[in-house]
Amino acid sequence: MTLARTRLAALATSILAVLLIAAGQPAMAAPQAKDGPLPAAFAKAAAEYDVPRDLLVALAYAETHLDGHNGEPSASGGYGMMHLVSNPTNHSLEKAAELTKLPADKLRKDDEANILGGAAVLRSQADALGLDETARKDLGRWYQAVAKYSAASSPELARLYADAVYEQLGLGIDTRGVQVKPQEVTADRGALAKARDLNAQAEVASPDYPPAAWVPANSGNYRVSNRETSYNIDRVVIHVTQGSYAGTISWFQNPSANVSAHYVIKSSNGAITQMVRDKDVAWHAGNSTYNNRSIGLEHEGFVNDASWFTDAMYRASAALTRALCDKYGIPKTRTGIIGHNEVPGATHTDPGSHWNWTTYMNYVTGGGTPSWTTTVDNTTAGQFTASANWGTSTFSSQRHGTDYRFADPVAASDPAWYSATIPSAGTYRVDVWYPADPGYNSSAPYIVAASGGNETVYVDQRSGGGTWRSIGTFSLNAGTYNVVGVSRWTSGTGLVIADAVRISRV
Repeated sequence: MTLARTRLAALATSILAVLLIAAGQPAMAAPQAKDGPLPAAFAKAAAEYDVPRDLLVALAYAETHLDGHNGEPSASGGYGMMHLVSNPTNHSLEKAAELTKLPADKLRKDDEANILGGAAVLRSQADALGLDETARKDLGRWYQAVAKYSAASSPELARLYADAVYEQLGLGIDTRGVQVKPQEVTADRGALAKARDLNAQAEVASPDYPPAAWVPANSGNYRVSNRETSYNIDRVVIHVTQGSYAGTISWFQNPSANVSAHYVIKSSNGAITQMVRDKDVAWHAGNSTYNNRSIGLEHEGFVNDASWFTDAMYRASAALTRALCDKYGIPKTRTGIIGHNEVPGATHTDPGSHWNWTTYMNYVTGGGTPSWTTTVDNTTAGQFTASANWGTSTFSSQRHGTDYRFADPVAASDPAWYSATIPSAGTYRVDVWYPADPGYNSSAPYIVAASGGNETVYVDQRSGGGTWRSIGTFSLNAGTYNVVGVSRWTSGTGLVIADAVRISRV
């Protein structure tokens, strides 16, 4: 069978990454004496089951940020940093025990055993797909095995899960002593290339909050209602998923779950999926009275790990909460916006001590106004530079200012740069503005000259245009220099657009 090969947009993070690949950087490395126990465990498992070490780490990071959570289960019954699952529809824990001959209890609680079990399960999926020794050396050929590892309830969720893993290969990983260098990978999606791309949120918009995607929960996991006729909505309840974004969406589609929430928010970029209509009663609060009167927001991550609570997540969630408060007359206070732990009779502790209520409520109320901000348009005199390869257009009415710049993608950086005078060293949010069009780039590389070195963020310019879009927060040095660039070096398709950027002190 001929497999469709699709370039994953978020994976070419730098020229350095491409050079590493060209030089034949190995995917696996044997344990070194200087390695700690965790790097050695990944290397051992990768070697034993002939699984690419970097892919194994990326899968673990997408699932748990490499945190085993002391053997405590996720919301869907997953254990350890490889999230070996034991629930009515996913038995990867039991499969790992069968393959490794290790007891399930050890696989739940011991990091090395858990990683070994994850590698064994992933290899079994590759074997089922017919990946031979040659194919297994190609990171991209593992895409469908990763998708099957998720045990997702639909092709679109399998794709969402696998894309999240491959995105980490592009971004690189450096946590708990484990490192994966950024690298470009051609993902072999096969039949999943035709599955709906939930990262392209405009494809099927939420019926109640258009910036979100719409993926309905299983009908047995919520109650159809007619709020605000049957009940008044007067609360927003903040939850933490105790699992991954894709895994949570899949769990709410599982008829065995008997739980749901109205919205799920992704950690890395603040993407939102609505799963239950506002008018219907989601089963999220553990209290029928509060379920009847509230809207539940699930945030990707784990209560005991602050690394999941990103600024992008806070801002996206706060914008949603603000819209819900305006729509239903909910007070924008800690009376109207509560944590799951504050629901009467709650046995859950989320969102937990790492959740920054001060930051969140400032964003909800608009009190988080930056102390300094500057906007640079492509027409700002002396602050925008681009080669003659960049054309000028007024085609889209979504443009910022009088026009914008465009260029074809090529295998060369040739960036358009925005210069700014940063008043002092510190943390700054970078927002970008571009007009959206189906013919624009699916993975436009925005380069930020951060104090620790250039960082690249990829933006799908086919959707989400005509407004400011945050690409994250960065540590910037003081001074006047090229702060943000738009590169032409991308594996994405379509014209690369450079319109305007906004830099704000946070």
